[in-house]
Amino acid sequence: MKPYYLTTAIDYSNGDPHLGHALEKVGADAIARWHRLRGEPVRFLMGMDEHAQKVLQAAEQAGVAPQVWVDRLSERFDSTWKRLHCSHDDWIQTTEPRHAKGVAALIERIRERHPDAFYDGEYEGLYCIGCEEFKSGSQVVEMRCIEHPSRELVPTKEQNTFFRLSAWRDAVLAAIQAGQFRVEPAIRRNEVLRVLEDGLLDISVSRSRLPWGVPFPGTADQTVYVWFEALMNYLSATGFPDAGWDEIWPADLHVVGKGITRFHCAIWPAILMAAGLPLPRMVWAHGYVQWGGAKVSKSEGNAVSLDLAIDRHGPDALRWFLLRDVGFENDGDFTFERFDAVYDSDLANGIGNLASRSLAMIEKYRAGVVPGLLGQESLDVAGESAVHAYKAAMAAIDLKVAAQQIVNLVTEANGYITTSAPWGLAKAGDDARLDAVLAALAHCLVRLAVMASPFMPEKSQALWAALGQGGTPEAAWAMAAEPRLAGVKVAKPENLFPKPPTP
Repeated sequence: MKPYYLTTAIDYSNGDPHLGHALEKVGADAIARWHRLRGEPVRFLMGMDEHAQKVLQAAEQAGVAPQVWVDRLSERFDSTWKRLHCSHDDWIQTTEPRHAKGVAALIERIRERHPDAFYDGEYEGLYCIGCEEFKSGSQVVEMRCIEHPSRELVPTKEQNTFFRLSAWRDAVLAAIQAGQFRVEPAIRRNEVLRVLEDGLLDISVSRSRLPWGVPFPGTADQTVYVWFEALMNYLSATGFPDAGWDEIWPADLHVVGKGITRFHCAIWPAILMAAGLPLPRMVWAHGYVQWGGAKVSKSEGNAVSLDLAIDRHGPDALRWFLLRDVGFENDGDFTFERFDAVYDSDLANGIGNLASRSLAMIEKYRAGVVPGLLGQESLDVAGESAVHAYKAAMAAIDLKVAAQQIVNLVTEANGYITTSAPWGLAKAGDDARLDAVLAALAHCLVRLAVMASPFMPEKSQALWAALGQGGTPEAAWAMAAEPRLAGVKVAKPENLFPKPPTP
């Protein structure tokens, strides 16, 4: 069975990871975990883009060899994503031999099918080292790139190899319009369509006199332009051109930032079409994390310390805040004040408090054993509705709406406790009614553990174990659809979301 093949953008090796990177990675991880939750095999790729000119400059400034620098940064990024519980099962560095082999093979495959796809020419333009890209008029304001306004653009003129991108404009446009190649969300698709409708120019795909890169096949002193080469990591990570690569390709989903849609939604499909290869099924382009109204960016000097953000309330809490409050479609602001407020309302006073009080009552009134289901309570109905809405939202990659279903169910459960008053039922000796209420609360908690697992894998695992379940919530979607807990022994967990001490 072909795995669900999911990738993120690969990050430049020129500084530490920041919140903008983190949003993309934990969002993609939530999607990967959602597919595993439903029992699907998943191939999840992340990695590093290591051949950029600014990477070479960063290594020189640090006084180390480029390979030493990129290996150091690769370890830093990979360990950070693991700290945030990202579950990627492949990690690619573009300095790896498998990547260079894949790049060379893909370029040669294009040449075999379309001998005129590449040609020599001279390029002159304004180059942004921050983007590693030549900039057009709409992308320039007062000789500065709109993505990196602190950097002056560099006038550049050189002999390069060009890719006949213009020849593939109509085919790429038709593929997007037909839904063969999906670009989501709609606001990004419309942006890409406008770019394509305006026409595509041929692009320079090599650089001269830049030894730090993958040699361009058939040339003596050219390396492959970093963006042309970097896109190919998604294919080279499958083992292309060696046997078995087509058991993984095509990618089911590329998760990228909105600033690089032109590369992923115009250039990348054109490359694949020229090579006669299947297109990815979807590109999802998320918005930016903003700090004080500006994009979080290490090159612009406003990157919030990711370690500080993780340390504040733990990795799961940060994952939750990024996906629930910042969101995975439009731009969203990060502030520590807002982070604290969401942690307190959604987690400490929300799902954490609900789990604590519900399991404490099951322990107190039924020695920790979940009663058998005696009837369908209003909370069970609300749980079924939340699960249905959650499933639809996750399928649509609407992570913010999916997270809202978890919040809604917690609110419903707290209201249910207030109206059913289990303590009153116990005092009155109404055992049948008390059993029904406690069973409904246990069902609600197991649904919450499953639904929260893509967002907060560590905390959901703790709740899952407290509910007497073995293993992990992975491949446990059936338990959300129809909880089966009668006779299971549960235990009150340690405080899932402790409140920080008052200063």
